[in-house]
Amino acid sequence: MKNSLTKSDINSKPKLWHCYNSRSLRALWTLEELEIDYDIETMAFPPRYTVEKYKELNSLGTVPFFVDGEQGEIQMTESVAICHYLVEKYQGKNNIKLSALDSEYGDYLNWLYHSDATLTFPQTLVLRYRAFAAKDCTQGKTADDYDAWFSARLERLSEHLLEHDYLCEERFTIADIAIGFSLHLATLLQLDKHFSPQIVAYLTRLKSRPAFQRAQAIGKEMDPFARK
Repeated sequence: MKNSLTKSDINSKPKLWHCYNSRSLRALWTLEELEIDYDIETMAFPPRYTVEKYKELNSLGTVPFFVDGEQGEIQMTESVAICHYLVEKYQGKNNIKLSALDSEYGDYLNWLYHSDATLTFPQTLVLRYRAFAAKDCTQGKTADDYDAWFSARLERLSEHLLEHDYLCEERFTIADIAIGFSLHLATLLQLDKHFSPQIVAYLTRLKSRPAFQRAQAIGKEMDPFARK
């Protein structure tokens, strides 16, 4: 079932609802790499509490929320899927996708899904139990367990980066955006203590890209990780 959109939410451009340093950064970074025209709404995190009637727009209450199409018929909530959609739908300035004919297409898809299912998932639990939940010994142990889980899940990436600068075809793609956000989040949660030197160098390389820097500047005043 599609969510209700107002006329202001629908036009000929794709539109992204974004919270600073959230998973919507993946979609925003992709838009900036493609250099296509888009609309954006920046919100304080978490929008289901900070934005009135946001759940009427996106029943999950999460970010990202993304709309495209003449009538807003394309509605998406998964950050990696939005990245994949954008590079397939739009011919942007930069070629940051692989096709099924490319020899490393399977690796490309695997890294895309690896980013959330393997790398971001344990971090969300660390975030919940260290930053947002009331402190008690049980929750602290849970956070420590997922901290260790995240460390173990970095091994495949670390091995790959010993011999490669990027994840696929020796060039930058949305697979790097997807994984790059997971690593960026880890630095915010102080999980970068688990990074190997090659992961540190890789993330530095990604964050030096002008498109990342443009995306990261949007909504900075609403950073949920900023110290008050």
